[in-house]
Amino acid sequence: MLYVIKCFKNFTNFSGRARRKEYWTYYLYSALFTYPFTFAGLAFETDWLKNIGTILAIILFIPVFAVSTRRLHDVNKSGWFMFIPIYNLILLCTEGTKGPNKYGENPKQIDSQI
Repeated sequence: MLYVIKCFKNFTNFSGRARRKEYWTYYLYSALFTYPFTFAGLAFETDWLKNIGTILAIILFIPVFAVSTRRLHDVNKSGWFMFIPIYNLILLCTEGTKGPNKYGENPKQIDSQI
């Protein structure tokens, strides 16, 4: 849950690096909040449930976009790589660069110092 709060605090920060754990934790929680409303709206054919799912998806879009960019920076790639369909998934699952890279310090080392 700490990483979810961290993503919301950094939702406008597209620089720096994000660990895999930070990215996937935030992605999991955002999916757990939006998908049930959307699927329930489709299953019960109610517009208000679908609308809640859509509103939540819109609210969570910018933080997902920001943490995805920072995650790609962790593997020493530009954020623009998220628009390459299969390759971006491979990069999001890849371990980050050990030590500092051109996007900043290693977030694992920063987290271990705190």
